[in-house]
Amino acid sequence: MTTATATPLVRTESRARLNEIWRIVRLHTVNPSIFFGIPWLILGGAWAVTMVLALIVASASGAPADDILTGFRYSWAVLSPQWYLVAVGVQAIAFTFSFALGFGATRRDYWLGTSVMFVLVAVEMAAAIATLVQIEKITNGWWIGAGMFDALWYGQTTWLNDFYTSFALQMFVLFVGAGATAIYMRWRMKGMLSLTAALIVVVLGGLALLTATNSWIGLWTWLASIGITGVFTLVLGLAVVSAVGGYLVIRRATPR
Repeated sequence: MTTATATPLVRTESRARLNEIWRIVRLHTVNPSIFFGIPWLILGGAWAVTMVLALIVASASGAPADDILTGFRYSWAVLSPQWYLVAVGVQAIAFTFSFALGFGATRRDYWLGTSVMFVLVAVEMAAAIATLVQIEKITNGWWIGAGMFDALWYGQTTWLNDFYTSFALQMFVLFVGAGATAIYMRWRMKGMLSLTAALIVVVLGGLALLTATNSWIGLWTWLASIGITGVFTLVLGLAVVSAVGGYLVIRRATPR
């Protein structure tokens, strides 16, 4: 008589499977124009408008390119794709979450794969924008004084600083969109209304506290002391918080 001994199954695969994570990245690139096409169409359109405006100003005023370029330093055109990237973060979750889980992906692998995709997009755009800033400076505003990339805080220091600030900003907008969508996937409209109400309370409470304690000057002084790099390190920290929070929420979300 033989005795059967039950042997427990032991999972030999890693908790975060690299091939599954990469499969999620590939899923997001089924329509690559969402991540790599439309943002550059928006940026290219803003660049074309800037060129036309610079030519109009130059022909009407006869001012030298250096003077025209100074006026463009306050242009926000370089940030034009950021508003769309919030929608990209929303679409990345809303359009693929249910599909990925239906094909056997775990929520952990799905979120990690989506995060890898966001990092790739942010690195690609940040490197390109930082390079375009340098080209614009070398050509003195594309030879006509048209300043689009060398504006706001860009072009103040080094290529690496421009890359870092762009990377932090794009990670922030992508994960804010993704995190908000994770809340919607988990709690639907009640979650979104609660999130909106909480943000309003936090913002108004912060403004009231700063005003009541006369801390506005201290706040601006502190932000000035940490510089642009420090400010965008805070922005990157908020992106990490959104990423972690989004994962904690989506791990219990039910695809519908």
